[in-house]
Amino acid sequence: MNYRRLGKTNLMVSEIGFGAEWMERKTPEEVAAVTRRFSQAGVNILDCWMAEPEVRSNLGAAIAGERDRWIIQGHIGATWQNGQYVRTRDMSKVRPAFEDLLERLDTDHVELGMIHYVDALDEFDAVMNGPFFVYVRELLAAGAIEHAGLSTHNPEVARAAALSGAIEAIMFSVNPAFDMMPASTDLDTLFGAYDESLEGMEPARAELYAICEREDVGITVMKGYAGGRLLSAETSPFGAALSPVQCIHYALTRPAVASILVGAANESHVDDALAYETADDAARDYASVLAEAPRHAYFGQCTYCGHCAPCAAGINIALVNKFYDLAAMQPEVPASVQAHYEALDATAQECIACEACESRCPFGVKIAERMEKAAALFGR
Repeated sequence: MNYRRLGKTNLMVSEIGFGAEWMERKTPEEVAAVTRRFSQAGVNILDCWMAEPEVRSNLGAAIAGERDRWIIQGHIGATWQNGQYVRTRDMSKVRPAFEDLLERLDTDHVELGMIHYVDALDEFDAVMNGPFFVYVRELLAAGAIEHAGLSTHNPEVARAAALSGAIEAIMFSVNPAFDMMPASTDLDTLFGAYDESLEGMEPARAELYAICEREDVGITVMKGYAGGRLLSAETSPFGAALSPVQCIHYALTRPAVASILVGAANESHVDDALAYETADDAARDYASVLAEAPRHAYFGQCTYCGHCAPCAAGINIALVNKFYDLAAMQPEVPASVQAHYEALDATAQECIACEACESRCPFGVKIAERMEKAAALFGR
């Protein structure tokens, strides 16, 4: 298992994480088996947003005896009322629900206290400037949470969170279909957008990744398979199926992403995700699938897939393109991006414009032109 630093939290999280949503309505034995399989593979980050008491207790029992090896994302604002889940900002409900989470997980703290599911800017403002975030600060001061995070499907909310200075990690929905879709405050509307034409990377999402990288705000990924839709040609917006390994690789090649939280209903689903760690380049290759799909709109856009390699001049073209995209969206080149770029063994100025790489690019990117622009932007 590989581990990545989760932004400014400095937590080292496994690049594949355990999204425990599918543990609802499972027996204690089933929850224990899935948890054990993740743990044995070195997975160390667990997300629990679910408010249902039994699943919380089952997860607590599953991690008993090895609590210290888990980095837990515990959500604040997910409550259980009258036998059902309710997302709320009512502090008389929020406080006991979070206390219940700690009690059922048999712990006195979680590493990441996630403000649960904020998908509108006005709601974000109300949360951050009202009693809800006062409570979050209380939890931080008491050590009940080590870092404050936020979960959202909306790139505009995620952008505001990343720029707030108070949010250290963001749980965000990332996959190649969502990256083409505009922000929505309604997740059903977002899924419904699959029926619309895809027109390339949504600028707000591209900007979000750049901002998170610049601000050192780590991203943990949800909806990496788009609720399973990307795994079937019949439900995929591209008209072609991706594998779990390909979806995982797409998410992990986005800037600022530290971990993809995988949902698993059984041990077989866990193994499907863990296959990523030993997969070769061919198995991870999402780009060829997208490029050959009946419907796709990535033509002319670099997705950092690495098909352009090897470069005759030794340039890591995918990384240069990633750094260029991160820098070009900012008023000036961030110092961190400049430093990463200058640390490359070969920079864009060494491009000999042979264009051999362009024939290998699935999306028809004019790579030689981009190398020229990168050299000018970074000054070398």
